[in-house]
Amino acid sequence: MDEETHHPAKPVAHRVACARCGTTATSDPAPPTWLCSVENGSRQYFCEDCARTHIRAIESRLDSAWW
Repeated sequence: MDEETHHPAKPVAHRVACARCGTTATSDPAPPTWLCSVENGSRQYFCEDCARTHIRAIESRLDSAWW
């Protein structure tokens, strides 16, 4: 019983960045004030400032390419 025990690898923390302005989140996962949108099968995050600026387009369900 001299086998080496392998521990599972810890997940690598990644920084979440705003898809619009590039601001990085200070916490992982993104803060609750950030917006998460799934567009073309990929998840995109938007910071609070960008979400507030484009709230009407977001509520109209326009893709971020239209903002």
